[in-house]
Amino acid sequence: MFQATTYSDNRVKSYELLIKQLDALTDGEKDEVAILSNASALLNQFLKEVNWVGFYVWKDNELVLGPFQGLPACIRIGFGKGVCGTAVKEKQTQRIADVHQFPGHIACDSASQSEIVVPIIINDKVYGVLDIDSPIKNRFDEIDQTYLEKFVTTLEKHLQ
Repeated sequence: MFQATTYSDNRVKSYELLIKQLDALTDGEKDEVAILSNASALLNQFLKEVNWVGFYVWKDNELVLGPFQGLPACIRIGFGKGVCGTAVKEKQTQRIADVHQFPGHIACDSASQSEIVVPIIINDKVYGVLDIDSPIKNRFDEIDQTYLEKFVTTLEKHLQ
């Protein structure tokens, strides 16, 4: 079965290994809850200095809480609301260094200081978002964004 992995100090190589693990872990699986659950667990095990990792799925014109790792979270987020809703509206990654400076930020966990949200787009339609929070300001950088977008691209092919 799956074992926790010790990743190297080279972040790019570690992210590449993470993406290969996601691909192998989800290969042949069709259940979306199972795929998203393992993806959130994998990210939570991999990422340092994060306090929430999970997914919101687009249903009936709003984001609805999906599988996650962390404290209980907001269940529904409207289109264009907060960082997650903005990622859906703009269909692009939102990397926020200080969530308290983001207009309309939805504070589900008061410990969160920074956030990255990557939209999941399948066949040109919003499927949902990957949402990651950190208790550290400016926790996410270009490397994180690049490889979390690649992680989502890998995830998208398994969710089709």
